Amino acid sequence: MTAKALPPVTDAETWRRELDELRVREKAATRELDAIAAQRRRLPMVQMPDYTLEGADGPVRLVDIFDGRSQLIVYNHMWFEGKEWQCGGCTSYTAQFARLDFLEPYDARFVIVTQGPIDEALAYKKRVGNKMTWYSTANSPFGADVDAPPGGGFALNVFLRDGDTVYRTWHTTGRGTEQLSYTFPLVDVLPYGRQEEWQDSPEGWPKSPAYSGWLDSKDVARLYGEDG
Repeated sequence: MTAKALPPVTDAETWRRELDELRVREKAATRELDAIAAQRRRLPMVQMPDYTLEGADGPVRLVDIFDGRSQLIVYNHMWFEGKEWQCGGCTSYTAQFARLDFLEPYDARFVIVTQGPIDEALAYKKRVGNKMTWYSTANSPFGADVDAPPGGGFALNVFLRDGDTVYRTWHTTGRGTEQLSYTFPLVDVLPYGRQEEWQDSPEGWPKSPAYSGWLDSKDVARLYGEDG
């Protein structure tokens, strides 16, 4: 970084005025997110078959993964057969969810489902220090049916349970998952942001290829894993 890679220095009054101008857009974005959430709550839903997945204690029905709750969030973690290190983005993204008890008052649970065999998935969870509960859809069509097929990308799905009947209510992937994390929002308020080449930044701001600042699977294991 050089002296050119600095925001201009101004007096406090000017700074406050420009911050207030930005705040108008930030508040508008907040209201728009509220409106989007309101529309999401009005989406119809699709009834799901009675899937059986694999958990740490053996086969488990999808309805039982709710663990008595009425709402379930599932992160479909990418899986590469035979690889020691799985998707860095998925590994890093899910590493942040270490404390999920706050969902209990909302009658909800958040778990990981992957295409990897359950024994390999649980070994990987331990290797990278992941704190979430993992399930496998290796022997079930569930993953493919919720847009996370074998060899495919990641996804995030939400389900609602009514008795023993499960419904799919929402799905997203790609950058749609960012709003459900704290990592990117924190980085985005930094003066230099993500420092990725695609960002709209002032001249002279540090730039790196996309994803270069992300923690990879080995980084997560080093920081949080069983040998970390």
